[in-house]
Parts: sequence; C-alpha cells; structure tokens
Amino acid sequence: MGPLTPRLMDLAIGLICFLPTFAIFAKVLLPRIEKTLKAREDAIDGTVERARAVHEEARRIHAEYQAELGAARHEAARIRQTAAEEGAALLASVRAEGQEQRDHLVAAARAQLEADLIIAEAELREDVFNLATALAGRIVGEPLIDLPKARAISDEFFATADIKSSATK
Repeated sequence: MGPLTPRLMDLAIGLICFLPTFAIFAKVLLPRIEKTLKAREDAIDGTVERARAVHEEARRIHAEYQAELGAARHEAARIRQTAAEEGAALLASVRAEGQEQRDHLVAAARAQLEADLIIAEAELREDVFNLATALAGRIVGEPLIDLPKARAISDEFFATADIKSSATK
C-alpha cells in the first residue's frame, strides 16, 4: 500500500484527529483571528481618516498662514511707503529750515559786513583827515588840529570822492 492508497485504519485515525482540531480552529481561533483582523482594519481606517483630517487641517492652516503672510507683506509695504513719504517730507522740511537759516545767516553776515565797512570807512576817513592835517601842519609849520574849516574841507573832499566812486560803478 502506498501513499496514494492508504489503509482504512490510518485514514479513520487521521480523520478522527483532524475533525476535532478543525472544530477547535473553526469555533475558537477563527473568530479571534477575524476579530483581530477587524480591529486592525478599523485601526487602519481610523488612522487613514485621522491622517486625512490632519492633512485638511494642515492645508487650512497653511492657507491661513499664506493669507496672513500676504497681509503682513502688504502692511510692511504700506509702512515702508509711509516711512519713505514721511522721510521725504522731513528731509524737505529740514532742507527748507536749513535754507532759511542759511539765508538768515547770509543776511546777518551781509549786514555785519555793511556795518564793518561803514565803520572801517569812517575810521579810514578819520585817519586820512588826521594824517592830512598833520602833514599840512608840518608844511605850514604850525599845528592845524583845531581848525573847524579843515574838517569842512575834508568832508567836502570825501563827498566828491564818493560821488566819483558811485559814478564809476
């Protein structure tokens, strides 16, 4: 008897051993295996759903972030523009103030120069008068300092010189 034709006794013993084992597997182990597989499938499905929800939440947050970032960039550009305008206005104001101060200083300096010129001219005329009087006194041989007519002659000479000077200008 070979492997393809078993003896009846071996076949009966094999069936008697196989059927209880199969029954135990079918009644006890298969429901547990199905329960475990169902739990894994539910866990996987739940994980996929949670992943989708997290992904959607991430997209929503990213969209909000992009919107806020765009608004912040717009606000920054507006602030830069405002600062540039304020800076230009401030610069123009400072320039105008500086120009005004410069004009004031130039006017004050011109007035001071005019005053200094008048004072220097008066002092020079007085020095020329004193020198002329002293020279005339040396030529005549007496001091001519107290002569009122000498002052009138000196004033007439300087008036004539002023008229000639302003005619040449």
